[in-house]
Formats: sequence, structure tokens, C-alpha cells
Amino acid sequence: MPKINGNEIRPGYILEHDGGLWVAVKVSHVKPGKGGAFAQVEMKNLRSGSKLNERFRSEDKVERVRLDQKDQQFLYETDGMLVFMDAETFEQIELPADLLGDRRPFLQDGMTVNVEYFGEEALNMTLPQRVTCTVAETEPVVKGQTAANSYKPAILDNGVRITVPPFVGEGEAVVVNTEDFTYVERA
Repeated sequence: MPKINGNEIRPGYILEHDGGLWVAVKVSHVKPGKGGAFAQVEMKNLRSGSKLNERFRSEDKVERVRLDQKDQQFLYETDGMLVFMDAETFEQIELPADLLGDRRPFLQDGMTVNVEYFGEEALNMTLPQRVTCTVAETEPVVKGQTAANSYKPAILDNGVRITVPPFVGEGEAVVVNTEDFTYVERA
């Protein structure tokens, strides 16, 4: 695995540190008036989910880990485990549902997700950035309420609450950003 300097760490990098695999969540480069520059890195453990704040000087060497990525198709959920199938080999694997966290409701039958592997161990999965959902509940359209920045609350068919523009009604399909749960456009 390649070693990088402490000042080369960027958000999203996966690092091997203290015997664990960590993803860099936030990185801020600090140049104090006295002493050498350093990178203040907030990291999250990929296996346990614990967080850690660490300081890396520019001369510190850190192992950067590259994960193998495979597209997997979601089949079904059983006892808190999500079952996926490899599109090339048709092998089925089970992954814990808590890997997705609060994005779990956006996982739909037959959806293709990107699963990241370290050797044979699945560590992370990412949903497509945009998912189409149906608005299950929202307030009715009020005539004359067409201000540019007025959004109204809505509940999607998967139970997630988002805000939508006033022209969107119940039963309409909308595209939602899975990273920050925001309305993108009508489907």
C-alpha cells in the first residue's frame, strides 16, 4: 500500500492507522504562527464506527488504502441482513443493514449499489446519488403561493421526510439526493 505524507490527506481517503481502517471525514490544514504546519483530521473507523481526531505533520507517513469496488444488485432483506448478488459471478453475499445508516429507506428492490471491499471483507456501500421516490403525503397546493424559496414538508413512500416545492402534489414521483435528502426534480 502506498504511503502518503500527512499534508496529502483529503476527505474520503481511507487510511490504515493504529491497526484499524479509517476514513477521513474532515481535514483542515493549520499553519500556526510558531512551529510547523499540520493537518487536523477527523476520522471514522470503518469497522466499529467510532470517531477519532488526529494531528498529522507534513513529515508523518500514513498508509493510504485502496478498496476494491464491485457493483452488487440488492435482492431482499432478512433478519437485519441485506442480501446482494454480484452481477458477474451471481454469488450472493449478506451485509448488515446498518452499513447504510439513515440512507437505508432509499434502498429499493433490484437497485444496484457500489460495495467497497478490503480483501474479502465488505466495509462500505454507496447508493446511487439520485433515487426516484413517490410523494405519499404533502399539503395541498395553495394558489398564489409561488414564492421562489417557499418549500413545504412532504413524506415519501419510504417514510423519509423532505421538503418539496409547492407545485409537487401527492402521488407524484420525485428525484431525491441520497446524500443530503433534498428534492432535486420531478421524475
